[in-house]
Amino acid sequence: MKLDRVVDVVLVRLFWLARRIDPLIRPLINVAVRPWLQALVQWHVRRRLPDHGLALAEERELPGEAAATASIIAAMTRFTETTYAHRHAERAGNTKTYGVARAELTVADNLPAHLRHGLFARPATYRAFVRFAGPGPTAPPDLHDNAIMSIGVKVLGVAGPKLIEEESSTQDLLGISAPTFTTPDVVQNAVLQQEIGNSTPLFYFIRPTHPHLADLIMQGLYAITAASPLQVGYDSCVPFLLGEGQAVRYVFAPRPVEPPHRRLRVPLRPGPDYLREAMITTLASREVVYDLLVQAQTDPVTMPLEHAGVAWSRRHSRPVRVATLRLPVQTLDLVDQLHLADSLRFNPWHALPEHRPLGNQNRARRTIYATLADLRQRMNATPHVEPTDRDWLRSER
Repeated sequence: MKLDRVVDVVLVRLFWLARRIDPLIRPLINVAVRPWLQALVQWHVRRRLPDHGLALAEERELPGEAAATASIIAAMTRFTETTYAHRHAERAGNTKTYGVARAELTVADNLPAHLRHGLFARPATYRAFVRFAGPGPTAPPDLHDNAIMSIGVKVLGVAGPKLIEEESSTQDLLGISAPTFTTPDVVQNAVLQQEIGNSTPLFYFIRPTHPHLADLIMQGLYAITAASPLQVGYDSCVPFLLGEGQAVRYVFAPRPVEPPHRRLRVPLRPGPDYLREAMITTLASREVVYDLLVQAQTDPVTMPLEHAGVAWSRRHSRPVRVATLRLPVQTLDLVDQLHLADSLRFNPWHALPEHRPLGNQNRARRTIYATLADLRQRMNATPHVEPTDRDWLRSER
């Protein structure tokens, strides 16, 4: 075994050990360490940002972007075909499905004029399906893979033309449980995928010749051992249009409904699917509510579109609530959830033109997500199904 592979294995085992003690020390880290360390890391990242003379909401294609996108598709295709050659194929990212829940997205009344575009143009309530998942690219026991989780919201019955014709009446909203993405851009994402293919993903962050320590620290600050996917917030990490000439990021902020001492805790001996079990337990007894916030870009340099390693400053741009996502009390049937998850495709380009995805990561996702969804569903002989209100009502029973 090569030295870098040995080092990677050792570091992963140490990470697993840290997951065990994380629930004991995380409250202190979040209060005493995370704010100042995040501020220091973000100051370091921002001071190195170039000024390309761009206007607000103006994009700039990266050198090598197309080649990087093709490289990612090739690497993730090889991984999927090799890993799932003789078994059910899972997603190559956001892999393990914790649960798919019914939800309702209610657009707020009396929004300011600059926010009333597309989905948020007028007060309305839409049905939705919400998928919660682990990071991947495999699906081990939850304690080994629940660091940065993801949310995929598929809003149903959205009228109007869409940016891709794959679905005609949906709007997808995606996020992860950290304010920055794993890699700053798609070119570096291609490098990470090569390391994953070599079974040395941690070397992307610590390789002496080209480390990514700022990204590693930011991911570590939010890589919590969660008790439930329903207790954390989610950030789009990448920008989207909201109307014309205005870029925003999305934030899903959970509303706390119980005092801290009554919240779900990580089990002393967590089972392999304890996060799925936590979702089932919670939604069987009470609803869960998220505020959907948008944070507008106010500075094209310090709040860049093309660098997903920058957390947009909330001091200079306060997130504003535009909608509420409510997950009602429901019974989550495991077989039905996994079947529904297999048939669903999430893509940020399932969107109205007023919400066009921005930045190199989003431009790459258009092709990457569609290609890998085709591959996964072809390998599983599972046809793609665009869900409708009828599917939502059927799952209610």
